[in-house]
Formats: sequence, structure tokens, C-alpha cells
Amino acid sequence: MKLSMALLSGVLFGFGLALSGMTDVNNVIGFLDLFGDWNPTLAFVMIGGILVTLPFFQFGLGKIRAPLFADIFRLPTRTDIDGRLLTGAALFGIGWGLVGLCPGPAIASLAYLNVDIIYFCVAMMAGMFVTDFVDGLITEKS
Repeated sequence: MKLSMALLSGVLFGFGLALSGMTDVNNVIGFLDLFGDWNPTLAFVMIGGILVTLPFFQFGLGKIRAPLFADIFRLPTRTDIDGRLLTGAALFGIGWGLVGLCPGPAIASLAYLNVDIIYFCVAMMAGMFVTDFVDGLITEKS
């Protein structure tokens, strides 16, 4: 049951990304081009997502003890801001700005079978593996 709910959630998420234009690199880059041909549609997608999500988070934070299809909520527990977080956020933002894709829309875009998207996802996964490897080396030395 958990696997089918995860699959359904992923398909719904991917469909929403495609429907809203988030898988279109030109929309994302157009949104980031503040001083050129700015495309505000991504701002409306974000505002719409916030308006739908915020009431559910407000309702759920204090009243629901566990998700419907899992034993516990898997939420971040760390609250500190360190160099690793800032470096990761900077690399994420630079990559998003240069390419116009972040991990969710990139994976959803695999359905288009575009070779450039496949290359991007392979490079993204390679970066994740390299990061885990280097992080393991750094943690071992500490």
C-alpha cells in the first residue's frame, strides 16, 4: 500500500509540474530573467501552491499525529545553518539558474524522453553519488 501511494503521489506531482509549465525550461529561465523578458507565470504557480498548501500545514501541524499511509512524519530535525547548507543552497541555485531545472521537474521531464534531460538527470545523480562519497570521506576524518 505504501509503495502504491508513493507512486500515485509521484505521478500526481509530475502531472502537476507538467500542467503548470514547471517542466518547461524556458518558463523557469524566463522567470529568473528579471531584467530581460521576464515571465511571471512561475510566480503564479508558486503563489497557487502556497495558497493550497498553507491551510493544510496549519491544520496538520498540531492535530494529526501521523500521516495516513506512514507510521511517522519524516520532517527535518536540524535547525542550524552551516557551511554545508549554504554551499548546497548556492550550488542548487546556480544550477537552477543556469539550466532551468531542479530535481523534481527534471525527473518528471524524463517522460518526454528528451536526450538533454536524460543527460542532466545522469549528471545530477552522479553529483549526488560524488557528494555522498566526499561527505563520507570528510566524516571519516572528523
